[in-house]
Amino acid sequence: MNMKNVLNFLGLFISFFVFSQTKSVKKLPIKNVTKTVVRKSSPEVKPNPDLVVIHQELPVLIPKKEDGKFGYVNQNGKFIIKPEYHIAVFFYEDCNLLNSPNEKVRKFGTDEYATVEKDMISYRINKAGKRVYQFKDSDLGKCKLDNYKQQLYQAYVLNGFYGIIEKSRFVNAADYRDYQIYPQYQYLYIMEGDDVANPMIVASHNDRFGVIDVNNKVIIPFEYSNIKRNFTWKLGRMFEVTKDGKNYYYIDSRNKTY
Repeated sequence: MNMKNVLNFLGLFISFFVFSQTKSVKKLPIKNVTKTVVRKSSPEVKPNPDLVVIHQELPVLIPKKEDGKFGYVNQNGKFIIKPEYHIAVFFYEDCNLLNSPNEKVRKFGTDEYATVEKDMISYRINKAGKRVYQFKDSDLGKCKLDNYKQQLYQAYVLNGFYGIIEKSRFVNAADYRDYQIYPQYQYLYIMEGDDVANPMIVASHNDRFGVIDVNNKVIIPFEYSNIKRNFTWKLGRMFEVTKDGKNYYYIDSRNKTY
C-alpha cells in the first residue's frame, strides 16, 4: 500500500469516526433536567368589609335576638349572620375543645369560632356563619383552671345595704375608711373580668339596675329592670340588659344598644 492510499484510508476512517460520534451525541436522550416549577401564590384572604371595627375592645360580631331567634350583628348593628339559633354566644375560646383528645377538632376551640344551638344540636360556627363542627361528647376534654384570677374586691353587707371592700386591707367594719364603697346600694355584684383592679359592678338603686366601677363612678345609668350577672363582660366587654324584664339585649360600656 503506497503512502497516498494510506493517507486516503486514514482520512476516511477519521471522517467516519467523527460522524459516528456526532450522530450518537444527537441521539442521546436528555436526562435529569431540572424543571423550574412556577407555583401559583395563594390568594390573599381579604378581610370581610362588613366586620367593621368602631371600638377595638368590642367583638366584631355580637349576638342579637330577633323574632325569638339569635344571629350576629356587626358593630354598626347590621345582621351578618342571620337569626336562626335558639342559643348564640360570643366568639370565644372553648376550653373543652382546646383540650380535646381528638387533635383534629382542637382548632374549633379557638376564638375564631362561636357556639350556637339549633334544634337541640350544638355547633361551632365561623365568622362567615358556616357550621364547621357539631359537638360530640367524645371530643370534649377537661378545662384547665390555671387562668383563674383571684378578685381583689368583694361585696359587703352592712345594715341591709351593699358596699365594696378590698379584702386584703379591710379590718374594721365600723370605720368607713376601710370601705372601697360604703354600703349604700340595694344590691351589688362584681362582674368577672380580666382587669381585677378595675372590675365592673352591677348595682341596684331605687329598684333599678345600673353599673358602677370601684370608685363609685356610674358607668351604666340606673334605668334597667335587670342586668344579667353572667360572663358577657368577660367574653365580650358588654352587658346583657332589659327594661321590661322580658326582652334582653346587649349594651356596651357607653350604654350603646346592639
